[in-house]
Amino acid sequence: MDPILGMVCLFPWNWDTAGWAKCNGRLLQISQNPALYSLLGNEFGGTPGQTFALPSIPAIKTANGGDVDYYIATQGVYPYRE
Repeated sequence: MDPILGMVCLFPWNWDTAGWAKCNGRLLQISQNPALYSLLGNEFGGTPGQTFALPSIPAIKTANGGDVDYYIATQGVYPYRE
């Protein structure tokens, strides 16, 4: 099953996986991510017309001291309203 573009999930690792990006406030180019920008806009920061920011969501500490990180789908099915 393909993820829905822009959905946020918890992953038990701390590296980017194809089609996903860590929710760490990183700036992305609108020209390279127009579909995701159409959903997020500049809600989380960036320069309108040039860049936009991913949400910044702190990791959750596990019982053994590791991190569980939030990731956002940068590729996937575009969420259409019915």
